[in-house]
Amino acid sequence: MRRRMVKRGGVLLALAGMAAAGIGEASAQEKQASRSSYAPVTVTEPLGETIARMKSAKPEIMKRHMDFLKERYDLGKRAAKGVTMSRGKPVQEGVRVKLPKDVTWENLAAMTPEEIREKELFPQGFMPLPHPNHHEGGMLFPKFHISEIKKHEERDLVRFDLDYDLPDHFLPEFPPPLYLTTRPDLGDVSRGNLITIANYYELFNGILNPKQIEGLRLLVTPFPQQQFNQTEDRRSEKPGRGVTCFDCHVNGHTNGATHLVGDIRPQEFRHRLDTPSLRGVNIQRLFGSQRALKSIEDFTEFEQRAAYFDGDPVIATKKGVNILERGSQVHFMAEFQALLDFPPAPRLNIYGMLDPAKATQTELRGQEVFFGKARCSICHQPPYYTDNLMHNLKVERFFTPRMIGGRMASADGPIKTFPLRGIKDSPPYLHDGRLLTLEDAVEFFNLILEIRLVKQEKEDLVAFLRAL
Repeated sequence: MRRRMVKRGGVLLALAGMAAAGIGEASAQEKQASRSSYAPVTVTEPLGETIARMKSAKPEIMKRHMDFLKERYDLGKRAAKGVTMSRGKPVQEGVRVKLPKDVTWENLAAMTPEEIREKELFPQGFMPLPHPNHHEGGMLFPKFHISEIKKHEERDLVRFDLDYDLPDHFLPEFPPPLYLTTRPDLGDVSRGNLITIANYYELFNGILNPKQIEGLRLLVTPFPQQQFNQTEDRRSEKPGRGVTCFDCHVNGHTNGATHLVGDIRPQEFRHRLDTPSLRGVNIQRLFGSQRALKSIEDFTEFEQRAAYFDGDPVIATKKGVNILERGSQVHFMAEFQALLDFPPAPRLNIYGMLDPAKATQTELRGQEVFFGKARCSICHQPPYYTDNLMHNLKVERFFTPRMIGGRMASADGPIKTFPLRGIKDSPPYLHDGRLLTLEDAVEFFNLILEIRLVKQEKEDLVAFLRAL
């Protein structure tokens, strides 16, 4: 059979072989050819053939990836009793990362990183999480978001080649509330609505100034993106207007949408990205996957010039990049984002610490662990629980590098200290979403930082995090 080659996101895919095998490992020839940092502008395969081929491969790709997730995690729906996000969605509880056979968390924590690596006992769920099809990559949205956007705007965010992977109960509530630093008296300014181009003016007129309203308009306006545009190398069946900033950062928060970072090559080294919340960006000083951007203005401009197109300005030009004007449009968008507040935390005092008169004994014990034995506060300093720095956890000392679902699991490098305020509203956790619950996060850092917390200390720490 004659094989035709097409390149996506810096990786060559052998069409005939890949249609049958899904996302199999690339051949030596393909790996050699994939070393280019550039994607081709000219695509030789007709769009109809691309759609037919990828639709045919999709069920097997998704089955393999979902089987992979089930091997790593307990994906059951188990809500914590009496614990909800800000608008009432239940918070999932329990450690969901599966352990190797005959190993307990206590056994594991007693070992050195070298012993864990040599015995290959590092839990698979603590390894980097690949994209559902890492060779392909691209923006993926949860089905609930796709459905609601289609209802509001008749804009279709369905991909013909892939579906989103993590179950809904591990994702943030939808739509999330939106709080403004300038109008705390209003509570949820969205009033339970998904904010879109169709309703932003009605919801915010009289609350924001004209600059901020214009900034919000731009944040909910669709612009072309790598997978959603009018060209023959898109991944939406019909030509589309594109995506909005709020398609990922829904209502100024997050819906768990995923993508691959645009600033790493080759493809297998690109990190999966768990969309971070925009709440509290006014107190943050590092942005972008490599944290090279020092202001929310930098981040806003970079997103539409580069991140929307996998960091490829040539492809961006082809697909219709939206060049924002720095002095007005970027400034307006950034000014609105700087108003996005964290959710209320009634148990915290003005210093960001628990008020003993309002907190439970479990939460107070957890606070002692956080600032004491666990040493969390070295990086996560109150009142917003970040130090605005980068830290290298050196997770790679616990395992040998390997390919996992097309993702090269090796050194992650320095990662940003994300704010912990409102953290129960923002699952999953870590920069690539590999940790599904706060319990998973506590076990991960207990092992990585070699703290050796006991069971009660872990439970108390989770209770404190839920109160932030």
